[in-house]
Amino acid sequence: MRTVPEHQRVVADLIAARPAATLPLSEAEGLVLTADVVADLSLPGFDNSAMDGYAVRVEDVATASAETPVELPVAEDIPAGRTDALTLRPGTAHRIMTGAPLPAGATTVVPVEATDAGTETVEIRAAAEPGRHIRRAGEDVTAGTTVLRAGQIVTPAALGLAAALGIGELTVRPRPRVLVMSTGTELVAPGTPLQPGQIYESNAVMLAAAVREAGAEVVASPMAGDDVEEFRAALASHVGDSDLIITTGGVSAGAYEVVKDALGGPSASVDFVKVAMQPGMPQGAGTLTVGERAVPIITLPGNPVSALVSFEVFIRTPLRAAMDLPQPGRSHREAVLTEACSSPRGKRQFRRGVLDRAAGTVTSYGPPASHHLRWLASANCLLEIPEDVTDIDANTPVRVWDLGGD
Repeated sequence: MRTVPEHQRVVADLIAARPAATLPLSEAEGLVLTADVVADLSLPGFDNSAMDGYAVRVEDVATASAETPVELPVAEDIPAGRTDALTLRPGTAHRIMTGAPLPAGATTVVPVEATDAGTETVEIRAAAEPGRHIRRAGEDVTAGTTVLRAGQIVTPAALGLAAALGIGELTVRPRPRVLVMSTGTELVAPGTPLQPGQIYESNAVMLAAAVREAGAEVVASPMAGDDVEEFRAALASHVGDSDLIITTGGVSAGAYEVVKDALGGPSASVDFVKVAMQPGMPQGAGTLTVGERAVPIITLPGNPVSALVSFEVFIRTPLRAAMDLPQPGRSHREAVLTEACSSPRGKRQFRRGVLDRAAGTVTSYGPPASHHLRWLASANCLLEIPEDVTDIDANTPVRVWDLGGD
């Protein structure tokens, strides 16, 4: 049987990054920049008011106080967005709103709270320091400054900065486009009445969510029955520009293994192997020729726990690495096992677990069989037990995959 590290390398070698692309801001969130961003203009672009108040000259309000206010005529009203150039004459005030351009000659802004809020004349009830409540041009960003670096994830704040600088597009590493296919004649869509022998399809829903959670894009998640031509037709109609195909089911050693049968022709080069792990022993990896493209295809087992554990162990990390994400893999850590457990010799076992991060302990959670999805849905980690270990005593340190975050 192939070892887990060997199959991890096979899968990782298949999943490649897409070429960098220039995308509008609305599509760039969460992606990684592949080029520096240099500001073409300064922020702020002009001196402006940091407060609602009155633009004045410091010397005109030097004696102002609550007891002896200074009264000035209000010569102009300056809302944010006013574009004509204004000059403040000595002995006058301009009523000004937050973000509005400061008139030439003004040396300070008195907040409206320190006035009587007049519109024809205003009483200034406090002296002001030079430059008070004024945002100077370029004090945030100077034109020509590199404000975002290649390798940086595009966060909401980064998008806000780009937009504030008038930048409408960013050059980023695009998301891989993934087709997820679930196979099995017994499968029906949730919401459909079940006939004897049928079950609700869950793998495509689950794996599509896992793909999106990893940061990639799901192009489609169809079902196909255990018929080779039906499977091939569904694959052909949905593959489009996919960068990766993930299938579940149809890869074991029994009859009606539709994925193995359908991918045995000249258009596919897929190795179907047994991997020394539990759950998830039957695996496949290779390429499918679509036109002039060789599209990577990873075939996972059909049992739900096997499918999702296989995604975590083999696909999630290289998929995120193809997006240049700085921390593509799950956090691995040691935790102390709270109870004894066993594992089959010769297979690397991934058991569901509950990790107490504060205490540094982990408890095996639920049966190890691959159909117990309920327990995986409530677990927050996977316990990784090596191939040569059959019994682990309580209070033994074990390796865990933290599923609670990267």
